[in-house]
Parts: sequence; C-alpha cells; structure tokens
Amino acid sequence: MNLVVLVQCSTLQYTTTHCSTLEDNAIHCNTLQHSATHCNTLPDTAAHCSTLHQTTAQCHTLQHTATHCNTLQHNATQCITLQHTAIHWNTLQDNTTHCSTLQHTATHCRTIQHSSTHCNTLQHTATHCNTLQRTAAHCNALQHTVIHANTQQHNNTITHTATHFNTIQYTVIQFSTL
Repeated sequence: MNLVVLVQCSTLQYTTTHCSTLEDNAIHCNTLQHSATHCNTLPDTAAHCSTLHQTTAQCHTLQHTATHCNTLQHNATQCITLQHTAIHWNTLQDNTTHCSTLQHTATHCRTIQHSSTHCNTLQHTATHCNTLQRTAAHCNALQHTVIHANTQQHNNTITHTATHFNTIQYTVIQFSTL
C-alpha cells in the first residue's frame, strides 16, 4: 500500500508539475496571444492615425482654400461694385458734357436770335429812312419848281404846298438823327 501510495504520490507530483507546466504554458500562451492581439491592433491604429493625419492635413488645406475663396469672392464683389461705380461716373460725366454743350448752344442761339431781331429793326429803320429820303427829294424838287413858278394865280397853292413839304422835310431830318 505504501508503494501504491508512493506511486500515486509520484503520479500526483508528476501531474502537478505537468499541470504547473501546462499552467505556465497557458499563461505564456495567453501573454503571447495578448501581445499578438496588441501587435495586430498596432498596425490598424497606425493606419488609423495616418488616416487622421492625412484628414487633418486635407482639412487644413480645405480651410486655407475656403479662406482664399472667401477673399477672392470679397474682392470680386468689391471689383463689381467699383466697376458699377465707374460706369455710373462715366454716365454722369457724359451727361455733364452733353448738358454743357446744350447750354453753350442755347446761349449761342439766344445771341443769334438777339442779333437777328436787332438786324430786323435796323433793316426796317433803313427802309423807312429810304422812303423818307425819297419823299424829301421829291419835296425838294417840288419846292424848286414852286420857287421858279411865275404865275400869280398858282402862288397861294404853291405857298401852301411849299409849307407842307417843308414840314415833311423837317420830319425827315428829325427822323434821320435818330
């Protein structure tokens, strides 16, 4: 019995050692498995980190592009406003030039109109003066005829006619001095 116990004891000891070895192996295996899992996770993490890095770089580029685009849009809006202002200014300048030309033309037209009216008045006066001069010349001729007439019978009529023509001659002289 002793021997059986001893064999059993020895078997148990061997089993215990084997079990401990198996247990150590299991722990080591678990450690290796954990390391392998961790190692497998690291490339995924590295790839994810690289992706995040690229995404961040792209985000910064997009942000820079958006800022640049906003600046360009602001400049374009400002340029359109300036262009509109320039067109408006040119229109006002053209209208001002046109208005000045019209004003100059109107002034010139008024001067010509005034000169024309003055000329018409002078022409009318000259015509009237010519008529009076002809009448005076005719009157002088009649007066000369009256002075040389020898007939007593017509003397009263001639004197009356001479007086009448002297009055006309005086009127012509007065009008000519105007």
